[in-house]
Amino acid sequence: MADVLSRRKRRRHSATGMLDAALDYAALGWPVCRGVEPGGEGERACACDRMGCPDPAAHPQSAVWGLEATTDHEKIALWWAATPGAGIILPTGRVFDVFDVPAGAGVMALARMGRSRVAAGPVSAVGGRYLFYVATRGAPADEDEWWSCHLDCVPETSIETPGLRWHCRNSYVLAPPSRLPSGATATWIRPPRNGSAPVELPDPIVALDILADACEEFGR
Repeated sequence: MADVLSRRKRRRHSATGMLDAALDYAALGWPVCRGVEPGGEGERACACDRMGCPDPAAHPQSAVWGLEATTDHEKIALWWAATPGAGIILPTGRVFDVFDVPAGAGVMALARMGRSRVAAGPVSAVGGRYLFYVATRGAPADEDEWWSCHLDCVPETSIETPGLRWHCRNSYVLAPPSRLPSGATATWIRPPRNGSAPVELPDPIVALDILADACEEFGR
């Protein structure tokens, strides 16, 4: 009985934390939408209806997530009241883009940014990846300069930038404190607020230069 009550208490605490986080992102002007909840094990690690989901519990619930994403507090509160276990999805290419790198490369990049006195901006850890939030460049003139990752894709790589993903238009990321099928949660390494003040989003080109070097060195 004690175990059951403890699990129920943890679920309530998690649901409250998820809603609070979603509302805080909205207050920053970051649109949010609901992610799919973690499922069981193996091919059912995701609560969606896809057997062997390639991105378990790390993708939106809705196929029209790009249209549904909002900063409206009332709508967000209703969403998480209906599905308290849902993760938080943040669309990219609107307020910010995200560079997504292996955790080891992310640690190296943060150290280099510190030594170079380059502002890192918000950084989160999701599974074995570090996600660096940067200012968006909007719609690029040359689409070939940009690449993003989607639910049905493996991480795009190139000879120059092994392991690096650039989430821009029509992509999204899983935000803290969303829960993964392993039981771990997405966490902030550098949160998007410094006290009550929003952290400035850094220039993507400056961050890309450091992250690309870190990925190359980490991949050797």
